[in-house]
Amino acid sequence: MRIRKYGPQDCEALFRLYHDTVHSVNARDYSQRQLDAWSDGTWDPESWNRSFLEHNTVVAVEDGGITGFGDMDPAGYLDRLYVHKDHQGKGIASAICEELERSVCADRITVHASITAKPFFENRGYVTLKEQQVERKGVRLTNYVMEKRMQR
Repeated sequence: MRIRKYGPQDCEALFRLYHDTVHSVNARDYSQRQLDAWSDGTWDPESWNRSFLEHNTVVAVEDGGITGFGDMDPAGYLDRLYVHKDHQGKGIASAICEELERSVCADRITVHASITAKPFFENRGYVTLKEQQVERKGVRLTNYVMEKRMQR
């Protein structure tokens, strides 16, 4: 596995990976209605690309295919972290997180973790600040505001 910087040519593949992961991996913790509100399959390529370019975005690649990605803004907000459904449990999310955490100058990193991702972040030293309900297309989803203080 190799971690590399994002390029605009990755945008569509990252969106597909995101959508497929939400609808497969997160299905154990969220209803179909919640999954559809989270990601209904429509996307705005310009908006996604702009967001990826404004953040530090990295892509995990193995055997020529993208297996995961993550992005963090300059203030230390970990926006997205997704690993392909067929590559879960192989250390990809950890490698992406390591790269992102190393690259930020912030004293702390925050993330809004799904029910599914919460144990992963807890194992990395993140603590839950609060549980919250977010609304997407009129549907409520539970997630957790989590934080990790960086040792500098």
